[in-house]
Amino acid sequence: MDCYNCGARLTEHDFCTRCGVDVQHYKKIIGVSNFYYNDGLDKARVRDLSGAVMSLTECIRLNKVNVDARNLLGLVLFEMGEVVDALSEWVISKNLKPEKNIADDYLNEVQKSPSYLDNLNQAIRKYNQSLAYCRQDSLDLAVIQLKKVLSMNPGFLKAHQLLALLYINGQEWEKARRELTKCSRIDVKNTTTLRYMKEVDEALAALEEGKSHKGRKNEEAVKYQSGNETIIQPLSVKEPKKSYTAFLYLLVGGAVGLAAALTLILPARLQSLRLQLNEESRTIGEQLDKKNAEMAEIQTQLEALQSRNTSLTSELEAYSGTDGTLKAMENLLNVAYVYLDTPEDTDKIAEALEDINQDTLEAQGTPQGYKDLYDKLLETVGPSISEACYDKGNTAYRAGDYDTAITELEKAFSFDETNSDALFLLGNAYNRKGDSENAIRVYNQGIELFPNTEGARRARESLRGLES
Repeated sequence: MDCYNCGARLTEHDFCTRCGVDVQHYKKIIGVSNFYYNDGLDKARVRDLSGAVMSLTECIRLNKVNVDARNLLGLVLFEMGEVVDALSEWVISKNLKPEKNIADDYLNEVQKSPSYLDNLNQAIRKYNQSLAYCRQDSLDLAVIQLKKVLSMNPGFLKAHQLLALLYINGQEWEKARRELTKCSRIDVKNTTTLRYMKEVDEALAALEEGKSHKGRKNEEAVKYQSGNETIIQPLSVKEPKKSYTAFLYLLVGGAVGLAAALTLILPARLQSLRLQLNEESRTIGEQLDKKNAEMAEIQTQLEALQSRNTSLTSELEAYSGTDGTLKAMENLLNVAYVYLDTPEDTDKIAEALEDINQDTLEAQGTPQGYKDLYDKLLETVGPSISEACYDKGNTAYRAGDYDTAITELEKAFSFDETNSDALFLLGNAYNRKGDSENAIRVYNQGIELFPNTEGARRARESLRGLES
Protein backbone atom coordinates (compact mmCIF):
# COMPACT_ATOMS: atom_id res chain seq x y z
CA MET A 1 0.00 0.00 0.00
CA ASP A 2 1.42 3.40 -1.02
CA CYS A 3 1.10 6.76 0.73
CA TYR A 4 -1.62 8.94 -0.80
CA ASN A 5 0.49 12.07 -0.21
CA CYS A 6 4.01 11.19 -1.44
CA GLY A 7 3.61 7.70 -2.95
CA ALA A 8 6.09 6.03 -0.57
CA ARG A 9 5.56 2.43 0.51
CA LEU A 10 3.69 2.36 3.85
CA THR A 11 4.90 0.32 6.81
CA GLU A 12 3.08 -1.05 9.85
CA HIS A 13 3.14 2.43 11.45
CA ASP A 14 0.10 4.74 11.39
CA PHE A 15 2.12 7.45 9.67
CA CYS A 16 4.18 7.71 6.50
CA THR A 17 7.88 7.25 7.23
CA ARG A 18 8.82 9.62 4.40
CA CYS A 19 6.44 12.61 4.66
CA GLY A 20 4.99 11.98 8.15
CA VAL A 21 1.31 12.24 7.13
CA ASP A 22 -1.26 10.35 9.25
CA VAL A 23 -2.43 7.29 7.29
CA GLN A 24 -4.38 5.43 9.98
CA HIS A 25 -7.84 6.16 8.52
CA TYR A 26 -6.50 5.83 4.97
CA LYS A 27 -5.35 2.26 5.71
CA LYS A 28 -8.77 1.39 7.13
CA ILE A 29 -10.57 2.78 4.05
CA ILE A 30 -8.30 0.87 1.66
CA GLY A 31 -8.75 -2.27 3.75
CA VAL A 32 -12.55 -2.02 3.64
CA SER A 33 -12.38 -1.32 -0.11
CA ASN A 34 -10.26 -4.46 -0.64
CA PHE A 35 -12.76 -6.46 1.46
CA TYR A 36 -15.61 -5.39 -0.85
CA TYR A 37 -13.48 -6.25 -3.90
CA ASN A 38 -12.81 -9.77 -2.60
CA ASP A 39 -16.49 -10.15 -1.73
CA GLY A 40 -17.49 -9.06 -5.24
CA LEU A 41 -14.96 -11.47 -6.76
CA ASP A 42 -16.35 -14.38 -4.71
CA LYS A 43 -19.92 -13.55 -5.73
CA ALA A 44 -18.97 -13.24 -9.39
CA ARG A 45 -17.37 -16.71 -9.29
CA VAL A 46 -20.70 -18.27 -8.19
CA ARG A 47 -22.68 -16.06 -10.66
CA ASP A 48 -24.27 -13.88 -7.99
CA LEU A 49 -23.89 -10.99 -10.43
CA SER A 50 -26.26 -8.50 -8.78
CA GLY A 51 -24.51 -9.03 -5.45
CA ALA A 52 -21.12 -8.64 -7.14
CA VAL A 53 -22.23 -5.31 -8.67
CA MET A 54 -23.24 -4.00 -5.24
CA SER A 55 -19.95 -5.03 -3.61
CA LEU A 56 -17.74 -3.73 -6.44
CA THR A 57 -19.64 -0.43 -6.57
CA GLU A 58 -19.02 0.03 -2.85
CA CYS A 59 -15.35 -0.88 -3.36
CA ILE A 60 -14.96 1.83 -6.04
CA ARG A 61 -16.82 4.37 -3.91
CA LEU A 62 -14.16 3.94 -1.22
CA ASN A 63 -11.19 3.72 -3.63
CA LYS A 64 -11.88 5.29 -7.03
CA VAL A 65 -8.47 4.32 -8.45
CA ASN A 66 -8.94 0.58 -7.88
CA VAL A 67 -8.38 -0.49 -11.49
CA ASP A 68 -8.93 -4.21 -10.83
CA ALA A 69 -12.35 -3.49 -9.28
CA ARG A 70 -13.39 -1.35 -12.26
CA ASN A 71 -12.30 -4.00 -14.75
CA LEU A 72 -14.17 -6.74 -12.86
CA LEU A 73 -17.27 -4.53 -12.53
CA GLY A 74 -17.18 -3.97 -16.30
CA LEU A 75 -17.04 -7.73 -16.91
CA VAL A 76 -19.99 -8.39 -14.57
CA LEU A 77 -22.09 -5.63 -16.19
CA PHE A 78 -21.21 -6.93 -19.66
CA GLU A 79 -22.32 -10.44 -18.63
CA MET A 80 -25.67 -8.98 -17.50
CA GLY A 81 -26.13 -7.26 -20.87
CA GLU A 82 -25.36 -3.73 -19.55
CA VAL A 83 -22.88 -2.98 -22.34
CA VAL A 84 -22.82 0.84 -22.06
CA ASP A 85 -22.08 0.79 -18.32
CA ALA A 86 -19.36 -1.84 -18.87
CA LEU A 87 -17.64 0.27 -21.56
CA SER A 88 -17.72 3.31 -19.25
CA GLU A 89 -15.95 1.42 -16.47
CA TRP A 90 -13.25 0.15 -18.87
CA VAL A 91 -12.63 3.63 -20.35
CA ILE A 92 -12.18 5.10 -16.85
CA SER A 93 -9.87 2.20 -15.92
CA LYS A 94 -7.77 2.76 -19.03
CA ASN A 95 -7.30 6.45 -18.22
CA LEU A 96 -6.35 5.67 -14.63
CA LYS A 97 -3.75 3.13 -15.82
CA PRO A 98 -2.82 3.66 -19.51
CA GLU A 99 -0.09 1.00 -19.60
CA LYS A 100 -0.44 -2.78 -19.09
CA ASN A 101 -4.17 -2.60 -18.43
CA ILE A 102 -6.39 -5.53 -19.46
CA ALA A 103 -9.18 -3.00 -20.12
CA ASP A 104 -7.39 -2.31 -23.45
CA ASP A 105 -8.08 -5.90 -24.52
CA TYR A 106 -11.75 -5.67 -23.47
CA LEU A 107 -12.30 -2.42 -25.41
CA ASN A 108 -10.45 -3.67 -28.50
CA GLU A 109 -12.46 -6.92 -28.45
CA VAL A 110 -15.74 -4.98 -28.44
CA GLN A 111 -14.72 -2.32 -30.98
CA LYS A 112 -13.08 -4.60 -33.56
CA SER A 113 -16.45 -6.00 -34.73
CA PRO A 114 -18.83 -3.33 -36.14
CA SER A 115 -21.53 -5.97 -36.66
CA TYR A 116 -21.37 -6.93 -32.98
CA LEU A 117 -21.70 -3.29 -31.93
CA ASP A 118 -24.60 -2.91 -34.36
CA ASN A 119 -26.37 -5.93 -32.77
CA LEU A 120 -25.88 -4.48 -29.28
CA ASN A 121 -27.22 -1.12 -30.40
CA GLN A 122 -30.24 -2.73 -32.07
CA ALA A 123 -30.91 -4.79 -28.93
CA ILE A 124 -30.90 -1.68 -26.72
CA ARG A 125 -33.19 0.18 -29.14
CA LYS A 126 -35.65 -2.71 -29.31
CA TYR A 127 -35.62 -3.07 -25.52
CA ASN A 128 -36.49 0.62 -25.14
CA GLN A 129 -39.21 0.20 -27.78
CA SER A 130 -40.66 -2.74 -25.85
CA LEU A 131 -40.81 -0.55 -22.73
CA ALA A 132 -42.71 2.06 -24.76
CA TYR A 133 -45.13 -0.64 -25.97
CA CYS A 134 -45.71 -1.72 -22.37
CA ARG A 135 -46.58 1.86 -21.40
CA GLN A 136 -49.00 1.99 -24.35
CA ASP A 137 -50.57 -1.33 -23.24
CA SER A 138 -49.45 -2.99 -26.51
CA LEU A 139 -48.23 -6.07 -24.69
CA ASP A 140 -48.20 -8.43 -27.69
CA LEU A 141 -45.89 -6.09 -29.59
CA ALA A 142 -43.70 -5.79 -26.50
CA VAL A 143 -43.34 -9.60 -26.34
CA ILE A 144 -42.34 -9.72 -30.03
CA GLN A 145 -39.72 -6.99 -29.54
CA LEU A 146 -38.27 -8.67 -26.45
CA LYS A 147 -37.88 -11.98 -28.29
CA LYS A 148 -35.89 -10.12 -30.97
CA VAL A 149 -33.78 -8.47 -28.26
CA LEU A 150 -32.92 -11.82 -26.71
CA SER A 151 -32.06 -13.32 -30.09
CA MET A 152 -29.45 -10.53 -30.49
CA ASN A 153 -28.24 -10.44 -26.87
CA PRO A 154 -29.18 -13.68 -25.03
CA GLY A 155 -27.51 -12.53 -21.81
CA PHE A 156 -29.61 -9.35 -21.41
CA LEU A 157 -30.98 -10.01 -17.92
CA LYS A 158 -33.48 -7.13 -17.83
CA ALA A 159 -35.03 -8.24 -21.13
CA HIS A 160 -35.54 -11.80 -19.77
CA GLN A 161 -37.16 -10.38 -16.62
CA LEU A 162 -39.49 -8.05 -18.55
CA LEU A 163 -40.56 -10.89 -20.89
CA ALA A 164 -41.27 -13.10 -17.86
CA LEU A 165 -43.33 -10.29 -16.32
CA LEU A 166 -45.40 -10.01 -19.51
CA TYR A 167 -46.00 -13.77 -19.46
CA ILE A 168 -47.09 -13.49 -15.81
CA ASN A 169 -49.50 -10.71 -16.76
CA GLY A 170 -50.98 -12.99 -19.44
CA GLN A 171 -51.10 -15.93 -16.97
CA GLU A 172 -48.76 -17.96 -19.19
CA TRP A 173 -47.08 -19.48 -16.17
CA GLU A 174 -44.98 -22.15 -17.88
CA LYS A 175 -43.45 -19.67 -20.33
CA ALA A 176 -42.77 -17.27 -17.46
CA ARG A 177 -41.04 -20.06 -15.54
CA ARG A 178 -38.80 -20.87 -18.51
CA GLU A 179 -37.69 -17.24 -18.81
CA LEU A 180 -37.04 -16.96 -15.08
CA THR A 181 -34.97 -20.15 -15.22
CA LYS A 182 -32.78 -18.47 -17.85
CA CYS A 183 -32.51 -15.44 -15.56
CA SER A 184 -31.35 -17.70 -12.73
CA ARG A 185 -28.63 -19.16 -14.93
CA ILE A 186 -27.32 -15.63 -15.62
CA ASP A 187 -27.65 -14.27 -12.04
CA VAL A 188 -28.43 -16.89 -9.42
CA LYS A 189 -29.48 -14.57 -6.58
CA ASN A 190 -31.18 -11.69 -8.36
CA THR A 191 -33.94 -10.37 -6.09
CA THR A 192 -36.32 -9.49 -8.92
CA THR A 193 -35.98 -12.95 -10.47
CA LEU A 194 -36.61 -14.68 -7.16
CA ARG A 195 -39.70 -12.54 -6.47
CA TYR A 196 -41.18 -13.35 -9.89
CA MET A 197 -40.35 -17.04 -9.49
CA LYS A 198 -42.18 -17.19 -6.15
CA GLU A 199 -45.32 -15.75 -7.73
CA VAL A 200 -45.15 -18.20 -10.66
CA ASP A 201 -44.64 -21.21 -8.35
CA GLU A 202 -47.65 -20.20 -6.24
CA ALA A 203 -49.82 -19.82 -9.36
CA LEU A 204 -48.76 -23.21 -10.76
CA ALA A 205 -49.38 -24.87 -7.39
CA ALA A 206 -52.90 -23.38 -7.29
CA LEU A 207 -53.61 -24.68 -10.80
CA GLU A 208 -52.45 -28.19 -9.90
CA GLU A 209 -54.62 -28.19 -6.78
CA GLY A 210 -57.68 -27.10 -8.80
CA LYS A 211 -57.14 -29.92 -11.32
CA SER A 212 -56.88 -32.53 -8.58
CA HIS A 213 -60.19 -31.37 -6.97
CA LYS A 214 -61.95 -31.50 -10.32
CA GLY A 215 -60.63 -35.00 -11.01
CA ARG A 216 -61.89 -36.31 -7.66
CA LYS A 217 -65.33 -34.77 -8.26
CA ASN A 218 -65.62 -36.39 -11.68
CA GLU A 219 -64.69 -39.76 -10.23
CA GLU A 220 -67.73 -39.77 -7.93
CA ALA A 221 -70.27 -40.36 -10.77
CA VAL A 222 -70.50 -41.17 -14.47
CA LYS A 223 -72.73 -39.13 -16.83
CA TYR A 224 -74.00 -40.23 -20.24
CA GLN A 225 -76.70 -39.19 -22.71
CA SER A 226 -79.65 -41.36 -23.63
CA GLY A 227 -81.87 -39.74 -26.23
CA ASN A 228 -82.89 -36.34 -24.88
CA GLU A 229 -82.16 -37.31 -21.27
CA THR A 230 -78.91 -37.12 -19.23
CA ILE A 231 -78.32 -40.15 -17.04
CA ILE A 232 -76.13 -39.79 -13.91
CA GLN A 233 -75.04 -43.10 -12.49
CA PRO A 234 -73.04 -43.42 -9.25
CA LEU A 235 -70.01 -45.65 -9.52
CA SER A 236 -71.19 -47.79 -6.61
CA VAL A 237 -74.54 -48.62 -8.25
CA LYS A 238 -74.70 -51.37 -10.86
CA GLU A 239 -77.27 -51.42 -13.62
CA PRO A 240 -79.77 -54.28 -13.47
CA LYS A 241 -79.32 -56.98 -16.01
CA LYS A 242 -81.52 -56.66 -19.08
CA SER A 243 -83.21 -59.45 -20.95
CA TYR A 244 -82.77 -60.05 -24.63
CA THR A 245 -86.40 -59.04 -25.28
CA ALA A 246 -85.89 -55.59 -23.80
CA PHE A 247 -82.73 -55.21 -25.84
CA LEU A 248 -84.68 -56.10 -29.02
CA TYR A 249 -87.36 -53.50 -28.21
CA LEU A 250 -84.62 -50.96 -27.68
CA LEU A 251 -83.12 -51.64 -31.10
CA VAL A 252 -86.53 -51.32 -32.80
CA GLY A 253 -87.24 -48.06 -31.01
CA GLY A 254 -83.84 -46.70 -31.97
CA ALA A 255 -84.43 -47.54 -35.63
CA VAL A 256 -87.84 -45.81 -35.59
CA GLY A 257 -86.32 -42.74 -33.90
CA LEU A 258 -83.52 -42.59 -36.43
CA ALA A 259 -85.96 -42.74 -39.33
CA ALA A 260 -87.99 -39.89 -37.82
CA ALA A 261 -84.85 -37.85 -37.31
CA LEU A 262 -83.75 -38.32 -40.91
CA THR A 263 -87.20 -37.33 -42.17
CA LEU A 264 -88.12 -34.41 -39.89
CA ILE A 265 -85.10 -33.11 -37.93
CA LEU A 266 -82.19 -33.46 -40.36
CA PRO A 267 -83.31 -30.87 -43.00
CA ALA A 268 -83.83 -28.21 -40.32
CA ARG A 269 -80.49 -29.07 -38.77
CA LEU A 270 -78.75 -28.79 -42.12
CA GLN A 271 -80.33 -25.38 -42.73
CA SER A 272 -79.15 -24.23 -39.30
CA LEU A 273 -75.64 -25.42 -40.07
CA ARG A 274 -75.65 -23.54 -43.39
CA LEU A 275 -76.67 -20.32 -41.62
CA GLN A 276 -73.99 -20.86 -38.97
CA LEU A 277 -71.34 -21.47 -41.64
CA ASN A 278 -72.39 -18.34 -43.52
CA GLU A 279 -72.14 -16.29 -40.31
CA GLU A 280 -68.73 -17.72 -39.52
CA SER A 281 -67.54 -17.01 -43.07
CA ARG A 282 -68.68 -13.40 -42.77
CA THR A 283 -66.91 -13.03 -39.41
CA ILE A 284 -63.72 -14.55 -40.79
CA GLY A 285 -63.91 -12.21 -43.80
CA GLU A 286 -64.19 -9.19 -41.50
CA GLN A 287 -61.26 -10.40 -39.40
CA LEU A 288 -59.22 -10.96 -42.58
CA ASP A 289 -59.95 -7.41 -43.76
CA LYS A 290 -58.90 -6.09 -40.36
CA LYS A 291 -55.69 -8.12 -40.45
CA ASN A 292 -54.93 -6.84 -43.96
CA ALA A 293 -55.35 -3.27 -42.73
CA GLU A 294 -53.09 -3.98 -39.77
CA MET A 295 -50.50 -5.56 -42.09
CA ALA A 296 -50.55 -2.46 -44.30
CA GLU A 297 -50.02 -0.28 -41.24
CA ILE A 298 -47.21 -2.54 -40.01
CA GLN A 299 -45.60 -2.37 -43.46
CA THR A 300 -45.67 1.43 -43.29
CA GLN A 301 -44.13 1.34 -39.83
CA LEU A 302 -41.51 -1.13 -41.06
CA GLU A 303 -40.46 1.21 -43.87
CA ALA A 304 -40.19 4.09 -41.41
CA LEU A 305 -38.17 1.92 -39.02
CA GLN A 306 -35.85 0.82 -41.83
CA SER A 307 -35.20 4.47 -42.66
CA ARG A 308 -34.60 5.19 -39.00
CA ASN A 309 -32.30 2.16 -38.80
CA THR A 310 -30.15 3.56 -41.62
CA SER A 311 -29.68 6.87 -39.81
CA LEU A 312 -28.99 5.16 -36.49
CA THR A 313 -26.44 2.90 -38.15
CA SER A 314 -24.60 6.01 -39.31
CA GLU A 315 -24.76 7.38 -35.76
CA LEU A 316 -23.44 4.08 -34.38
CA GLU A 317 -20.53 4.18 -36.81
CA ALA A 318 -19.78 7.67 -35.55
CA TYR A 319 -19.87 6.43 -31.95
CA SER A 320 -17.60 3.49 -32.62
CA GLY A 321 -15.22 5.28 -35.04
CA THR A 322 -12.02 7.14 -34.24
CA ASP A 323 -13.79 10.52 -34.26
CA GLY A 324 -16.89 9.34 -32.39
CA THR A 325 -18.24 10.07 -28.95
CA LEU A 326 -16.33 7.19 -27.34
CA LYS A 327 -13.02 8.52 -28.71
CA ALA A 328 -13.95 12.10 -27.73
CA MET A 329 -14.80 11.00 -24.19
CA GLU A 330 -11.50 9.14 -23.97
CA ASN A 331 -9.60 12.26 -25.11
CA LEU A 332 -11.39 14.46 -22.58
CA LEU A 333 -10.62 12.06 -19.75
CA ASN A 334 -7.03 12.02 -20.94
CA VAL A 335 -6.90 15.85 -20.61
CA ALA A 336 -8.20 15.60 -17.05
CA TYR A 337 -5.63 12.93 -16.22
CA VAL A 338 -2.74 14.96 -17.71
CA TYR A 339 -3.83 18.02 -15.76
CA LEU A 340 -4.07 16.09 -12.48
CA ASP A 341 -0.75 14.31 -13.11
CA THR A 342 1.41 17.23 -14.38
CA PRO A 343 -0.49 20.53 -13.92
CA GLU A 344 2.67 22.53 -14.68
CA ASP A 345 3.25 20.98 -18.13
CA THR A 346 1.17 23.42 -20.18
CA ASP A 347 2.47 22.13 -23.52
CA LYS A 348 1.28 18.59 -22.82
CA ILE A 349 -2.11 19.85 -21.56
CA ALA A 350 -2.50 22.03 -24.67
CA GLU A 351 -1.74 19.08 -26.97
CA ALA A 352 -4.32 16.95 -25.15
CA LEU A 353 -6.98 19.69 -25.44
CA GLU A 354 -6.30 20.06 -29.17
CA ASP A 355 -7.08 16.35 -29.66
CA ILE A 356 -10.71 16.95 -28.63
CA ASN A 357 -13.09 17.01 -31.58
CA GLN A 358 -14.98 20.32 -31.45
CA ASP A 359 -17.70 19.01 -33.79
CA THR A 360 -18.49 16.23 -31.31
CA LEU A 361 -18.44 18.74 -28.45
CA GLU A 362 -20.97 21.02 -30.17
CA ALA A 363 -23.10 18.24 -31.72
CA GLN A 364 -26.72 17.85 -30.69
CA GLY A 365 -27.13 15.08 -28.13
CA THR A 366 -23.66 15.42 -26.60
CA PRO A 367 -24.03 14.81 -22.82
CA GLN A 368 -24.12 17.99 -20.76
CA GLY A 369 -21.62 16.54 -18.30
CA TYR A 370 -19.10 16.17 -21.14
CA LYS A 371 -19.52 19.86 -22.08
CA ASP A 372 -19.34 21.01 -18.45
CA LEU A 373 -16.09 19.07 -17.86
CA TYR A 374 -14.54 20.55 -21.02
CA ASP A 375 -15.58 24.11 -20.04
CA LYS A 376 -14.24 23.62 -16.49
CA LEU A 377 -10.90 22.33 -17.75
CA LEU A 378 -10.63 25.21 -20.23
CA GLU A 379 -11.49 27.69 -17.49
CA THR A 380 -8.88 26.20 -15.14
CA VAL A 381 -5.89 25.70 -17.44
CA GLY A 382 -6.79 28.01 -20.35
CA PRO A 383 -5.20 31.24 -19.00
CA SER A 384 -1.84 29.60 -18.24
CA ILE A 385 -1.76 27.87 -21.65
CA SER A 386 -2.75 31.13 -23.34
CA GLU A 387 0.08 32.98 -21.59
CA ALA A 388 2.64 30.37 -22.66
CA CYS A 389 1.43 30.46 -26.28
CA TYR A 390 1.50 34.28 -26.21
CA ASP A 391 5.13 34.26 -25.10
CA LYS A 392 6.08 31.89 -27.93
CA GLY A 393 4.14 33.96 -30.45
CA ASN A 394 5.72 37.23 -29.25
CA THR A 395 9.22 35.70 -29.53
CA ALA A 396 8.53 34.47 -33.06
CA TYR A 397 7.02 37.85 -34.01
CA ARG A 398 10.11 39.73 -32.86
CA ALA A 399 12.30 37.26 -34.79
CA GLY A 400 10.27 37.87 -37.99
CA ASP A 401 8.81 34.34 -38.07
CA TYR A 402 5.24 35.51 -38.67
CA ASP A 403 3.79 32.09 -39.59
CA THR A 404 4.83 30.61 -36.24
CA ALA A 405 3.70 33.79 -34.48
CA ILE A 406 0.23 33.57 -36.09
CA THR A 407 -0.14 29.90 -35.10
CA GLU A 408 0.85 30.48 -31.45
CA LEU A 409 -1.17 33.71 -31.07
CA GLU A 410 -4.32 32.07 -32.48
CA LYS A 411 -3.91 29.26 -29.94
CA ALA A 412 -3.33 31.82 -27.17
CA PHE A 413 -6.62 33.60 -27.94
CA SER A 414 -8.56 30.33 -28.39
CA PHE A 415 -7.54 29.18 -24.90
CA ASP A 416 -8.33 32.57 -23.26
CA GLU A 417 -10.65 34.92 -25.12
CA THR A 418 -9.88 37.71 -22.63
CA ASN A 419 -6.25 37.89 -23.78
CA SER A 420 -6.46 41.19 -25.70
CA ASP A 421 -2.67 41.44 -26.14
CA ALA A 422 -2.62 38.14 -28.06
CA LEU A 423 -5.46 39.31 -30.36
CA PHE A 424 -3.90 42.68 -31.23
CA LEU A 425 -0.44 41.14 -31.72
CA LEU A 426 -2.09 38.56 -34.03
CA GLY A 427 -3.41 41.45 -36.15
CA ASN A 428 0.07 42.96 -36.33
CA ALA A 429 1.51 39.57 -37.40
CA TYR A 430 -1.01 39.31 -40.26
CA ASN A 431 -0.22 42.94 -41.19
CA ARG A 432 3.54 42.32 -41.24
CA LYS A 433 3.03 39.16 -43.30
CA GLY A 434 1.05 41.14 -45.87
CA ASP A 435 -2.30 39.40 -45.26
CA SER A 436 -4.42 42.57 -45.19
CA GLU A 437 -7.76 40.76 -45.22
CA ASN A 438 -7.08 38.79 -42.02
CA ALA A 439 -5.34 41.75 -40.43
CA ILE A 440 -8.46 43.94 -40.92
CA ARG A 441 -10.67 41.12 -39.60
CA VAL A 442 -8.59 40.66 -36.44
CA TYR A 443 -8.23 44.43 -35.81
CA ASN A 444 -12.02 44.89 -36.05
CA GLN A 445 -12.59 41.93 -33.74
CA GLY A 446 -10.20 43.41 -31.17
CA ILE A 447 -11.82 46.86 -31.36
CA GLU A 448 -15.26 45.28 -30.88
CA LEU A 449 -14.21 43.14 -27.92
CA PHE A 450 -11.83 45.57 -26.20
CA PRO A 451 -12.91 49.08 -27.37
CA ASN A 452 -11.37 51.29 -24.65
CA THR A 453 -7.83 49.89 -24.57
CA GLU A 454 -4.47 51.03 -25.86
CA GLY A 455 -4.44 48.07 -28.22
CA ALA A 456 -7.76 49.22 -29.75
CA ARG A 457 -6.34 52.73 -30.34
CA ARG A 458 -3.32 51.31 -32.15
CA ALA A 459 -5.52 48.95 -34.13
CA ARG A 460 -7.58 51.91 -35.38
CA GLU A 461 -4.39 53.62 -36.56
CA SER A 462 -3.27 50.45 -38.34
CA LEU A 463 -6.71 50.13 -39.98
CA ARG A 464 -6.51 53.64 -41.34
CA GLY A 465 -3.19 52.72 -42.96
CA LEU A 466 -4.60 49.50 -44.42
CA GLU A 467 -7.85 51.00 -45.73
CA SER A 468 -6.28 54.13 -47.25
